[in-house]
Amino acid sequence: MDEGSNGTILSAIRSLFRKSDSPLDEMFKDAVADGEIKSDDVRILQNVIELEDRRVSEIMIPRPDIICAEQDNTLAEVAELIIQNGHSRIPIYRENRDHMVGVVHAKDVLGPLRLPADEQPPVDDVMRAVHFVPETTNLKSLLHDMQSRKIHLVIALDEYGGTAGMLTMEDVLEQIVGEIGDEYDAMRPEDVQELPDGSQIVSGRVSLDEINERFGLDLSSDLVESIGGHLSEIAGHIPEKGETFDLGGWRFQVHEGDAKHIESLRVLRAE
Repeated sequence: MDEGSNGTILSAIRSLFRKSDSPLDEMFKDAVADGEIKSDDVRILQNVIELEDRRVSEIMIPRPDIICAEQDNTLAEVAELIIQNGHSRIPIYRENRDHMVGVVHAKDVLGPLRLPADEQPPVDDVMRAVHFVPETTNLKSLLHDMQSRKIHLVIALDEYGGTAGMLTMEDVLEQIVGEIGDEYDAMRPEDVQELPDGSQIVSGRVSLDEINERFGLDLSSDLVESIGGHLSEIAGHIPEKGETFDLGGWRFQVHEGDAKHIESLRVLRAE
């Protein structure tokens, strides 16, 4: 990976806005022609600018489609819901979906589940605070708020204070860089393939938690949860085929992908 890749987009923005007397589209075209910015980065910049005019209601998961649990469910029941749906976070409601009271993270139920059933704490003891936003909130403001407060999931409210939908950080980021892997996808057999030379082909949608467990790493991110999204975050762009990242003694090489996301990675011991 080039050392200057993290600053590519930032440098391009500075260059573009020095040409402040030109219409934005013309500025983008000139920058591409001058070699100051890649066409893929232009798409990302345009998407960032368009966030100001887009609302939570346009991309949220509608209320009927939210996977959630009741406050009086047992931890085992919540864990089963997490496993069945592959979700890493489950909203918790009281009485009905208009009364969301918290969020349970998959990692927070692992320890308590090892206890005998009659000693396991109630859901209230492990759930985290839930964050609410109006469904009319523009995505630019929401992204800034989620980044600064390190929030991964929000509940969108309608004008009457009822639940309108749900949105994750990754949903917002995908509006900028395209699909970066669903944080709710669990590792499936087809997500990893071991090769004769000892290397492995891993899907870009596999979560950081699963990558950490499989390769003995300690990767983390406040923005994304998939390995593909994490590498895109490190690079500052969607990494191209063949681009490599050395992390904790392992080399992650982009095996397949396109301008929108990393499809798969080849993982091998770093030399």
